[in-house]
Amino acid sequence: MEGYLCLVLHAHLPFVRHPEHDRFLEENWLFEAMTECYLPLLQLLEKWQEAGLAARVTISLTPTLCAMLRDPLLQGRYQRHLEELIELAEKEALRTVWEPRLRPLAEFYLERFVAARETYRGWGGDLVNAFRHYQDAGRIEIITSAATHALLPLLANHPPSVRAQLGIAREDYRRCFGRDPEGIWLPECAYYEGLEEVLRLAGLRWFITETHGLLHARPRPRYGPFAPVYTRAEVAAFARDQACARQVWSRTEGYPGDARYRDFYRDIGFDLDLDYLRPYLAAGGIRSFTGIKYHRITGGTGPKAIYERPAALAAVNEHAAHFLAARAEQAWRLAGLLDRPPAIVAPYDAELFGHWWFEGPEFLDALVRTICVEKQTVRLITPGDYLREHPTNQVATPAASSWGEGGGWRVWLNEKNEWVFRQLAAAQLRMSDLVRRFPNPGPLQHRALQQAGRELLLAQASDWPFILHTGTSADYARRRVVDHLRRFDRLERELTQDRVDEAALAAVEAQDNLFPELDYRLWE
Repeated sequence: MEGYLCLVLHAHLPFVRHPEHDRFLEENWLFEAMTECYLPLLQLLEKWQEAGLAARVTISLTPTLCAMLRDPLLQGRYQRHLEELIELAEKEALRTVWEPRLRPLAEFYLERFVAARETYRGWGGDLVNAFRHYQDAGRIEIITSAATHALLPLLANHPPSVRAQLGIAREDYRRCFGRDPEGIWLPECAYYEGLEEVLRLAGLRWFITETHGLLHARPRPRYGPFAPVYTRAEVAAFARDQACARQVWSRTEGYPGDARYRDFYRDIGFDLDLDYLRPYLAAGGIRSFTGIKYHRITGGTGPKAIYERPAALAAVNEHAAHFLAARAEQAWRLAGLLDRPPAIVAPYDAELFGHWWFEGPEFLDALVRTICVEKQTVRLITPGDYLREHPTNQVATPAASSWGEGGGWRVWLNEKNEWVFRQLAAAQLRMSDLVRRFPNPGPLQHRALQQAGRELLLAQASDWPFILHTGTSADYARRRVVDHLRRFDRLERELTQDRVDEAALAAVEAQDNLFPELDYRLWE
């Protein structure tokens, strides 16, 4: 064995829950990810366990995602969503009976949706508990993230907000997984100098930074990005490997762009008659993705060709072999330069595997099985495992960085979204002022303070400025920020005037119901 491969999958979605609507389009973000990513990943973990494979991978499950996965309302809606997918796939199998190239695909989707339902039912609808099972069995390492995935460097001017994001995340992890987290996925891999002190106070031992965050550390790391460094707070920083990133993420070099893979955008939700689809679409019959797609990427600007599953699986095997060969060559080249096996850290958004890249789970399966069977050049390991095997590391201070465009914060702070942070800055100071004003609140005041904290946390999510920047669902993102800050304003006003409206408070508690044991004193 000449090198370690740290495969890290970051599973995150913003908190989207709208009990005031029977169906809500943006709730499909969760349902699509569950069907196409999280359930297939659990199916892989089950197969690896049955085969006795030592497939140590790292998965981050963010607090907002865990809150949605454990929410009874959303669990019920997902069950309805799955049943409707199965019904639609059954109708497609009948509709395509005389279309020999489409009929096998319709039947494939039907089998896939039925298998997803069986897996979901097998875990009683609690996917958080399912992932906990595999961590308790020693198969995976689960790490946390900030409470609502806030971009922490943009909160640095108000340390209590950073402390609250991390402290609440730690407590939520304990409730979900019955232990303390050791590692954290910093939202957007965004680090600023001094953050390590707050991480240490939250009991966290390691984090992942962008490559240049470690390459430009002070002093320069002896092993470059292929070994962690300890910060002066004794929290370790691992760096993302750029070669791993290019092979999967790059628009020009990345595997998901292969013409044999399934096309993401060509979906029957936009191709077929609206009246036929209406029972299976989101609120108002708005055309949206169903997950049933019959075309492959194809390439060029011409018409899309029909998706051929055997050709796609052949591409998967080619790409998994190529990826592993590249890691083996990387490890071999580095072996003569380092006095320890290099740590090649490959972090990705989990939703890439299955949702954006439909064949992604099969790629992971082929990669993991080959590594575990060959047991030669590369070994799967988690960053936590690495620190236990190599507890002595260089001390250095990483440079400020993120994995966003340009390596800094400009994706989340620009002319399209800067207004968000101006309003957040004022609300954060007022939250700390509320905590000072009410050192011994009564029961109703205590609830109002907790809810004010929830609304502030939800407004701080990095997802909203990101969506405002990209322009996709921008109206929804803008409305979410404004609504949370308005609720915060109302709660602050009622608290300071000593007239909390209990009925209105209960309504907001029922809607934004995450973090039931939130400690508002973290903003002190």
